[in-house]
Amino acid sequence: MSGAPVSNALIRNRYFDELTATPDLAWMGQNTNHIPAHPAVKAAMIAAIEAGEFNAYAPPLGFEALRAAIVADLGLTGAEAIVTEGGVNALALVCRARCKPGTTFVTTDPTWKWPCLFARQAGAEVIEIPIYDAACDYRLTPAALEAACDERTTVIYLVDPNNPLGIRYTEEEIRAFAAIAQKFNALLVHDCTYRDFADGHFPALKAAPDNAVVSVSFSKWLGLAGLRIGALVVPPALFEEFAAQGTSVLGASVIAQRAAMAGLSVKAEWMAEVRRIDTANKALIRDAFLKLPGFSLPVYPSHGNFLVIETTEIRPEALVEAARRHGIMIRQGTYHTARFGDRFIKISTSVPAEWAEKLVRLLPQLVEEARSLNDVPAQF
Repeated sequence: MSGAPVSNALIRNRYFDELTATPDLAWMGQNTNHIPAHPAVKAAMIAAIEAGEFNAYAPPLGFEALRAAIVADLGLTGAEAIVTEGGVNALALVCRARCKPGTTFVTTDPTWKWPCLFARQAGAEVIEIPIYDAACDYRLTPAALEAACDERTTVIYLVDPNNPLGIRYTEEEIRAFAAIAQKFNALLVHDCTYRDFADGHFPALKAAPDNAVVSVSFSKWLGLAGLRIGALVVPPALFEEFAAQGTSVLGASVIAQRAAMAGLSVKAEWMAEVRRIDTANKALIRDAFLKLPGFSLPVYPSHGNFLVIETTEIRPEALVEAARRHGIMIRQGTYHTARFGDRFIKISTSVPAEWAEKLVRLLPQLVEEARSLNDVPAQF
């Protein structure tokens, strides 16, 4: 209808459509991996395309070889992997299964926003425990978690490493969280999207083989964000419950699954190079920001492929807009948290070194331009 207001969903879509149409955009805001793909991964996709494999549906739970490889990659035995169209769909599956009116979904603040949305859509109350605080070392404590749980708690959702803070939980902490989940008969959902950028990561299924699930993604470590491939890994006793909630009844993308299998086969070699580049980019960006007044890093090193940069003199949204005007996408903190979002920006670091160098080179100019930006378009 003429004159009708444009919906927020359309504004958001057009925002990202404009970004994807920007030539040579440096994507440094969504934690996606833009380091050129491993030759084996590209070869697997090309072979699948040339063989016309995309003409047929994949198995509804994923190729058996991929399901087995995902479980093995986590160092688990006996678990079942349900391949999904991205890690986000794995988490939506959990919320459909366990969230309903009268239940609570307990997580941290900051956390990843979309599972919170799915929980609310299902009627659950979302309880966010604040962790953006040096007093708790920017991490959830077992005491804080136990205080937030009661007989209504059906899901405890833990992003580890945390997005956006980059902290990683120890085996001792994971075991403590698992015991609390067991006490309240809640499901411990361990979102392990960024585990491959951390040392010593400990999947919750090793601590809670009966009441935990693990979600994984191929978007970040392998760079398959646009192909939409992930998985939910569950104990056998919970397999039927979660498999029944799946929406990928005709299987996830065949091309994506072939790429994922190839990626797992070369993972050690691939991640050594990715982490080398990622680590160098983090140090470069950290040093550039610390040379300027009004910036600090609450967590360093980050165990994810990103950094949180606190800004006390410039609005995060203004700096994001200044960067966008120069072909660089970074992200404002309010994407992650309404409570703490005005404190920081987030910058992804699993990118070509040239992108990080461009950001660092332009940074003083971006800061000066941001100081004069008052009317900033909507950001998402």
